[in-house]
Amino acid sequence: VQLQASGGGLVQPGGSLRLSCAASGSVSTSAIMGWFRQAPGDQRELVASIRAGGSTTYADSVKGRFTVSRDYRKKTVDLTMNSLKPEDTAVYYCNYNSVRGNHWGQGTLVTVSS
Repeated sequence: VQLQASGGGLVQPGGSLRLSCAASGSVSTSAIMGWFRQAPGDQRELVASIRAGGSTTYADSVKGRFTVSRDYRKKTVDLTMNSLKPEDTAVYYCNYNSVRGNHWGQGTLVTVSS
């Protein structure tokens, strides 16, 4: 499975961004897909994930601001980020996790700054 992420960039505090990740290869609808992030000096952390059937998990720090969604036909997973804060600044990584393995996208930088 290959993952291609896009949509990062520079945004002011309070602004919005939408990240998108397209999966290709032997993509299973039963896989969990989601987004992690890693800020400088920090460990990579889960931001949001979505399971087959649509159940979602969010980090406490993004609940109510971020929304993860998935299009099974297009094999994409998106992360809509609203009310962005400077502490959301990080490299965001798309993730695909199935019984056959765990895969990462290349990372896309999100910078929240005025």
